[in-house]
Amino acid sequence: MTKQEMLPALRQSSDGRVLLTLHVQPGAKRDAVCGMYGEQALKVAISAPPVDGKANSALKKIFSKWLGVPQAQIELKSGETGRDKVFALSGLAVEDIINKLLQNVK
Repeated sequence: MTKQEMLPALRQSSDGRVLLTLHVQPGAKRDAVCGMYGEQALKVAISAPPVDGKANSALKKIFSKWLGVPQAQIELKSGETGRDKVFALSGLAVEDIINKLLQNVK
């Protein structure tokens, strides 16, 4: 996966945050970035089950670790109960996010 392939999944919002569009595969064997899902979303596998918001909580923790930012800088904007989600990330540039996520591609 290249930086160019990942760019459509990230966009700058009007408030300065970066919006990250995801397609999530819960209940996986490991937490990893799997590649692109379609043309606009990044596919992410997580080991947490899709029950009672556990997957959403796990995603915040995983992205906090991968990006090196506090969980308070990561907000779920849409997709609380579905596989397709949008997260708003503050305090990071698009280029920084891409570089850090590429380190977790499996």
